[in-house]
Amino acid sequence: MSSDAQAQISFFVEGQIEASPLQDVSRVERWLTTLATRRDAEILALTFILADDDYILNINRDYLDHDFYTDIITFPYRQGEVLEADIFISIDRVKDNATQQGEPYLRELRRVIAHGVLHLLGYRDKTSEEQKAMRMAEESALTLYDELEA
Repeated sequence: MSSDAQAQISFFVEGQIEASPLQDVSRVERWLTTLATRRDAEILALTFILADDDYILNINRDYLDHDFYTDIITFPYRQGEVLEADIFISIDRVKDNATQQGEPYLRELRRVIAHGVLHLLGYRDKTSEEQKAMRMAEESALTLYDELEA
């Protein structure tokens, strides 16, 4: 991918949720592009599907043989230096997580978005050490978002 290519970042809504909850999609696109660039990667194409619990549960059952709710499922096509993926996010789980953690909803949504991208960049979260590194990278990503001009 050449450095002058435009990253393709798309957001879609599925299931029983209202229109996209993101307030400033162009800022989110700049944020994710900057996040990738700062980690020596480029975004080829990221598709985010924002959906309800039932929609994500069906994806989890149909494609991963998991029978539980989750906040995010990432299907990577390319990862590492060039990122391409479909990322499914449960808005219901994000809302519940925000309430449980005492976080504003949109900040929690951005954290989950960053989480998916960070997985594509090589971050894992299976062990306690990996989880700690992931949380630190998420916080760094959220700080980056806050630093970007609206």
